[in-house]
Amino acid sequence: MRRGNLFIVSAPSGAGKSSLIKALLERHSLDNSMAVSVSHTTRATRPGEQHGVHYHFVSVDDFKALINQDAFFEWAEVFGNFYGTSRLAVEQQLENGIDVFLDIDWQGARQVREMMPEAIGIFILPPSREELERRLVGRGQDSSETIAKRMNEAVSEMSHFDEYDYLLINDDFETTLDRFRSVVLAARQSLDNQRQANTTLLDALLAVK
Repeated sequence: MRRGNLFIVSAPSGAGKSSLIKALLERHSLDNSMAVSVSHTTRATRPGEQHGVHYHFVSVDDFKALINQDAFFEWAEVFGNFYGTSRLAVEQQLENGIDVFLDIDWQGARQVREMMPEAIGIFILPPSREELERRLVGRGQDSSETIAKRMNEAVSEMSHFDEYDYLLINDDFETTLDRFRSVVLAARQSLDNQRQANTTLLDALLAVK
């Protein structure tokens, strides 16, 4: 059985990365071959969010205790809240042949690549700043002050696009989803992945008779 691929997916808030990951997982819901890592966070829940499904919601003290236990694959403070990815959970999924998606920012991505340089980075950009702001406003979840702060942070976030392996411009959701899926499926055909998945076949094909 092949080991799963680890995908790092980053984008400024509102670019659509979470929606793209969700849509891709829905397309592959029957084969259970893909999963998104459920991060720990200290931020408050938003309407419709569930503990253990969207995030593991924990207190600041509990989060810091997990840091001291070296329990996180990566962690960062974003907009005054802490976010972290469980090291054990990700490793278990990869060992079971599941492709895992990390929905994290560029800071977290750097931490992950230090420990797992084979991770595949995908960066998603909006088609324009105006469209990005329109999407943030359309959520109806943040104040105008928060949106202005997110727009300022977006410029800094987007400047790190060239640290990734793939770049997707999310101008049309369905088209971008197809491109996103193509990257994931192509990664499964890499030499290392196919060598792991087809050891018996390769041995048989190359056996000297």
